[in-house]
Amino acid sequence: MEKRREWLAALESERRLSPKTVEAYERDMRQFLWFLQSHIGAAPSLDDIRALRPADLRAFLASRRRDGAGPRTLGRGLAGIRSLLRHLERQGLANTAGANAIRAPRQPKSLPKPLTDRQALSVVDAREQLASEPWIAARNMAVLTLLYGCGLRISEALTLTAAQIGPQTPSIRITGKGGKTRVVPLLAAAREAVEAYRRLCPYHLPGDAPLFLGAKGGPLKAGIVQREMQKMRGALGLPESATPHALRHSFATHLLAGGGDLRTIQELLGHASLSTTQIYTGVDTARLLDSYRKAHPRA
Repeated sequence: MEKRREWLAALESERRLSPKTVEAYERDMRQFLWFLQSHIGAAPSLDDIRALRPADLRAFLASRRRDGAGPRTLGRGLAGIRSLLRHLERQGLANTAGANAIRAPRQPKSLPKPLTDRQALSVVDAREQLASEPWIAARNMAVLTLLYGCGLRISEALTLTAAQIGPQTPSIRITGKGGKTRVVPLLAAAREAVEAYRRLCPYHLPGDAPLFLGAKGGPLKAGIVQREMQKMRGALGLPESATPHALRHSFATHLLAGGGDLRTIQELLGHASLSTTQIYTGVDTARLLDSYRKAHPRA
């Protein structure tokens, strides 16, 4: 279906969704078209898409639910259908009223799982790094310190160039999801960790090249950092939820617990919506209640 390929291209070029998100939408739409073929008894045409009724969409969601799809998958599938219909509607080829009449499945509330202050500090402690080569240990610590000290996503840390952080750099400009940019203050501890790595790195780091390199001199891969964190979980007795991304959650949660306001934390994380940032208030409340239950004699 040519219009489907056109829509997917628009998601990537105009809405600037990540390749993985576009891939998920493509997979969801393929499943929907397979369902429609069985539902109407023939390969769906543009006229069939135009004639979609709320009952057709409910039947699709029910079919996916029977196959074991959870609320998040169902919600994403419905969002993809609505997006395609909006794309067609702009060209006068469809109507979104039927899809908009369907209520999205209720999503389960899952709170981020940050590390405690002590756990997070142990992860970014030079004495706890496990790599045998000093420059690799320094590199790992620098990356992890940026995740916890600046709230970066691992992809954001690994796309930094050597020119972006120097001995006196007060802040860094980060390009995050959807091409959105934000300015993040650079803590002295993060700056010093990067400088320690630079001094030990055996490879030349020209300004426009990636700051963080792998053992053979190529750009550092996220999987290497994730595997290093996995080793640290075992060595430090950290929970399974202790991942590189958990350091970003820890950054936000610890700022909030220390009195940081949500708007500032939203800007530092690069969240498009304040509602995304508000999830951390639930984490802070949960920790408070847990402490209350453990400490109060009547709890």
